[in-house]
Amino acid sequence: MTNPLDALIELQDIDLMLREMRDPEIASHEERLGFPVENVETLERARRRLAARIDGRLLQTYERMSRRLTRVVVPVTSGICPACRMSLPTATCNSRNDDLLTIENCENCGRILYRR
Repeated sequence: MTNPLDALIELQDIDLMLREMRDPEIASHEERLGFPVENVETLERARRRLAARIDGRLLQTYERMSRRLTRVVVPVTSGICPACRMSLPTATCNSRNDDLLTIENCENCGRILYRR
């Protein structure tokens, strides 16, 4: 079974694809480049199946934040949140959760952080 964070990252990827497919300007640009925009329904079904596997509270937080942010789930890079570029507290940087089941949030921008 996919762990919750991996499922959340996949969900974000699908949401980004759907957002681009639904934007008329981006869709027409993609079509001009030879990439037809199709199978939106297939992506929507995949999104529903994936969302059903994510904890309700986590999904609710993600969906609330994704209404105002393009990228909600971001990887920590050198102890910095790449979205807002703020340094994370030392305690957060030193804690590492190898099973990725604990979700961290940036104290500044609130995004969901993960480490690999």
